[in-house]
Amino acid sequence: MLRLEDIQQARERIRPYIYLSPLSHSQTLSNITGKELYLKLENLQMTGSFKDRGALNRMLQLAEEEKARGVVASSAGNHAQAVAYLAQRLGMEATIVMPENAPLTKVSNTRHHGADVVLCGETYQDAYDKAVEIQRERGAVFIHPFDDEQVIAGQGTIALELLEQQPELEAVVVPVGGGGLISGVALGLKSLKPSMKIIGVEAEAFPSARLSLERDEIVAQSGGASLADGISVKEVGQKTFAIMREHVDQMVAVGEEDIARAILTLLELEKTVAEGAGAVALAAMLEGKVWMRERKVAILVSGGNIDVNKLSRIIEHGLAKDGRRIRLKVRVSDRPGALLAVTALIAEEKANVVEVYHERSFPDGPVDTTEVLFTLETRGREHAEAVMARLERDGFYPEEQR
Repeated sequence: MLRLEDIQQARERIRPYIYLSPLSHSQTLSNITGKELYLKLENLQMTGSFKDRGALNRMLQLAEEEKARGVVASSAGNHAQAVAYLAQRLGMEATIVMPENAPLTKVSNTRHHGADVVLCGETYQDAYDKAVEIQRERGAVFIHPFDDEQVIAGQGTIALELLEQQPELEAVVVPVGGGGLISGVALGLKSLKPSMKIIGVEAEAFPSARLSLERDEIVAQSGGASLADGISVKEVGQKTFAIMREHVDQMVAVGEEDIARAILTLLELEKTVAEGAGAVALAAMLEGKVWMRERKVAILVSGGNIDVNKLSRIIEHGLAKDGRRIRLKVRVSDRPGALLAVTALIAEEKANVVEVYHERSFPDGPVDTTEVLFTLETRGREHAEAVMARLERDGFYPEEQR
């Protein structure tokens, strides 16, 4: 049975290796959410996530004979990078099995840390099964990403830091995949401050924790790909479920649009890069999914390992959702100066032209007209509506392309 003392010992064990991540107060997000909101920035750890803590606590306790046999792990990315980096630092061989669709940046970083990376299957479960097979064949030590007491204790060291950094904290919102992070944090916080509220947040596509707590038994559930690949786990662990059942007060889920918005919000307002899993706690707060009377609330930004191509798509999508990037189809006369007249009106309304596509061969209109597709940058939906209204007043009748 895991105890507070295990977390405290883990903290002393890993202290020389782990960055004391900031607990940053955000006035802007506090104003938006109506709470006094703090961000625990675990995305600033060496490998970009909280996973360093649990993996390190487990690996530092290996006997010399176990170290000689090396370690093996399965992961969609963050645990993989942590084990690879720490194995290299501690002088051990590491084999990491990752799903074939794991984010390229996480696969690349894991290899960069010197691990032998094996890509297998489409899901974490496929990777896990292969890792267990390799572990049996080679006699290596398996480092579980969440359902291991020493891993849970390592993640729980965050709880000790939270109360040292803000003793008046009343609630914590935590991302949930397999349950290792919330189990450690909940056990630590409830042991030191029983009044603390612990809220877990899953991706809607992977609601195993919520369903398991509702039915009081572990339920395996998955619904396809998610931006929150770091918590895309089909089934919570046996050990983590037992701790969650005792110490977690609320479990909620957020959708893909919610996650994308939270990533963009953190980037724009807090200048913080978060991956999907790292942004779900904020997503739950922004979307009003969490109900609590408590005022002083910490959210865990658990990781920042997001592929730059995916981040670019999220930014573009977010700008379009906010009306800060719009696409208009405008039919104009096919004569010199017609395009200039439209762009002059756009300029007068202080919108910026990003792209122009002139369709002359297949216009949907009279022979003497042409269609022009504009991609515009605006200040937001109200400004976008003003631009369209101005074009319509001057006889151009724009159609917004969704």
